[in-house]
Amino acid sequence: MWKLNLRQLILLLTLSTAVLVLANTFYTSYQTQRELLIAQTLEANQAYAAKLASSIEDFLSAAQQQLAFAAKDVVLAEQDPAKLEHIVTRLKQQTDSFNSVWVSNAEGTALAVTPKALDLLGNKIDSPGAKQALRERKPLISTPYVSVTGRLLIFISHPVFDAKDEYLGFIGGTIYLHEESILHSLLGQHYHSDESYIYVVDQSSRLIYHQEPERVGEIFLGNPVIEQMISGQSGSMQLRNSRNIEMLAGYAPVPSAGWGVVAQRSLNATLSGMNQQMLSVARYSFPFFLLIMFVVWVMSKWISRPLWQLARSAESLDKPNMNAQIATIHAWYFEASQLRRALLRGLAGLNKKMGKLSLENITDPLTSLINRRGMQATLNEWEAERQPFSVIMCDIDHFKQVNDTFGHAVGDQVLQFVAKHMLESSREGDLVCRVGGEEFMLLLPNTDLSLAKNAA
Repeated sequence: MWKLNLRQLILLLTLSTAVLVLANTFYTSYQTQRELLIAQTLEANQAYAAKLASSIEDFLSAAQQQLAFAAKDVVLAEQDPAKLEHIVTRLKQQTDSFNSVWVSNAEGTALAVTPKALDLLGNKIDSPGAKQALRERKPLISTPYVSVTGRLLIFISHPVFDAKDEYLGFIGGTIYLHEESILHSLLGQHYHSDESYIYVVDQSSRLIYHQEPERVGEIFLGNPVIEQMISGQSGSMQLRNSRNIEMLAGYAPVPSAGWGVVAQRSLNATLSGMNQQMLSVARYSFPFFLLIMFVVWVMSKWISRPLWQLARSAESLDKPNMNAQIATIHAWYFEASQLRRALLRGLAGLNKKMGKLSLENITDPLTSLINRRGMQATLNEWEAERQPFSVIMCDIDHFKQVNDTFGHAVGDQVLQFVAKHMLESSREGDLVCRVGGEEFMLLLPNTDLSLAKNAA
């Protein structure tokens, strides 16, 4: 069965660790930057919506002041048509705050109108804004409505009272919602250009400004941002818009008119730059990752080599000179060094035991002479090496009578005595063997016949 080696395990562990750490780093970095971008965008949109709401509030306040000042001039004009026409013309042209301006008497009849193309002069204006102004007799900002000219507009008016506090009528100006107006000038320049926009709603959740003019007049229901604004609150929120696009919205109310301003940007547009940044980081990190893996590959080879050599040596302990081969292995770190030392000690002990077992296997236990197996092994070795030798055969005469007369114990003593005498009489290198009960043989290496005869 195939198994992983140490080097492969090191590479696998390092690669797995590196990939997991890299993935965790990228994930953590991505999530952190994502949350930071979302928080910054929400904060920026809320601040921008508050700034625009403040600008609209300032404009409405200024428009009311202009109308209030013009209302005094209307009193002084004493219903002089020329003077009234001069007042409305000046009011429209001096600030370009209104698309149209007119003065009405207490019955709602238009006394002066600009532009003249509206053809309202002398007629009773029966619009919701005019009716509200006549009814409430106070500074007003109307809800959006469709005028007698067929335009969707907002009417800002101020009552006219004489010195005796008698109600004379009102002076008012319109802001067209589907055409170029002061709202377009205030809101048309947006600091984002991709998947972001601004819109303004009134207290009825009706759009009174949108960067897509055809949507002006739509009513939003169930939008939590608009509900928060109508209740007079400002803040920011992540939500899905009417087109199911996830948006980051900041919102702020316009208190005097009951309007609300929303500045929002899509989540995709907000995160698109970060996604590109993360890809760039990954692209620049990849070569460094490869370099690290190459270094690990080299180091794993260096670390595993001593253990690999020791493992291969352990498979061949029965080969000659294994002690010397194991000793040459460069075990440069502690564990490999200890393993090599233990392997050498074990091999030495094993060789000692093997030698002892081998000697016992070829030795006659009674006489300590080489037995027939040892003799045959020696003869095979000498024959293979073409070693010349002589042979002396001998036995003990009448040995059976010794056993029968004195017993086997004495017979054993006789065999031991003869064996000892033969060993003491032989030369170094001669091989003394017991080949039978009382039969012995001497093997004399490198000995010719004459010398063998003298030895016998």
